[in-house]
Amino acid sequence: MDKINISDKLRIFDKYWQSKIVGEFNGQSVKLIKMKGEFDWHQHKLEDELLIILLGSMKVQLHDTIIVLKDGDLFIIPSGAQHKLIAAEEVHVMTVEPKSTINTEQSQTS
Repeated sequence: MDKINISDKLRIFDKYWQSKIVGEFNGQSVKLIKMKGEFDWHQHKLEDELLIILLGSMKVQLHDTIIVLKDGDLFIIPSGAQHKLIAAEEVHVMTVEPKSTINTEQSQTS
């Protein structure tokens, strides 16, 4: 059992849109992501997507609305909901999702 310092973990990578696994529990992966720019429309057919904004702000565009998220906000995108992620400036995000969730880019931090 080791504690994890989120700020330290965020300092060891710079690539945007690449999730880094920092912990696992109960079949879930805890991931950190740095985002900047836009991530194409996509959906997760079987899993909800939990976003916790650690630093910065971003938009989640759904077909019928745009949700603005800022420091300290938590938002859950329901499974099957098509969405697009937009970050005008760098934003730091934590996600918690099943280990089976496949992302475009993902890696483990040490």
